[in-house]
Amino acid sequence: MTHPDIPSKTLRTAVDAIGGLPGIGGRSAMRLALHLLRQPKDKVISLAQAISALAVQTHYCQECGSPCDGELCEVCANPKRDQRQICVVESIRDRMSIEATGTFRGTYHLLGGIISPIDGVAPSDLRIDELLRRVDTLQKESLDPVEVIFALSGSVEGETTALYLHRRLEPFKVKTTTLARGLSFGADLEYADAVTLGRAIASRIPFTVQ
Repeated sequence: MTHPDIPSKTLRTAVDAIGGLPGIGGRSAMRLALHLLRQPKDKVISLAQAISALAVQTHYCQECGSPCDGELCEVCANPKRDQRQICVVESIRDRMSIEATGTFRGTYHLLGGIISPIDGVAPSDLRIDELLRRVDTLQKESLDPVEVIFALSGSVEGETTALYLHRRLEPFKVKTTTLARGLSFGADLEYADAVTLGRAIASRIPFTVQ
């Protein structure tokens, strides 16, 4: 993205950087850059420092893969959470949506996406092996049952991913469940209201292969 009409090289660089964010077009990038230019310097510097810290200081939970500040996120490190109940989600946004319902007391596992050949996303691109290792470790630690909940979107890609996970988990003899379909087909979890999502978690059903 180039803006030869912008007289300042520094401003052009800022506009290009802002324009690289999802959903931000050239005009919006220009408007935001000019807005920042009008702000007090300490406010702009504080924003820049926060973004820098996001890139440098953010870690990922060694168990579930969620962004966190240490080795484990607050959920995985909480002894009151049921470590043998794993809710598999596509992204941090889905985890946040479920957590906001206040009805789930287990842990999470972020896949980092869903299987989508048309988008070039294969099973090897997701955190599936990490999930299998977690399940294997839990089963070796105790004879108590492990439940894996598929909290994925109702799209074709989401259903394909759930089916793939179910087959990979079959040798472990774990209980696999999926969200109750109070959620509309093809709906993204982040757009579901808290009541509907909470009921879907509470009323989850065994995952079956069609």
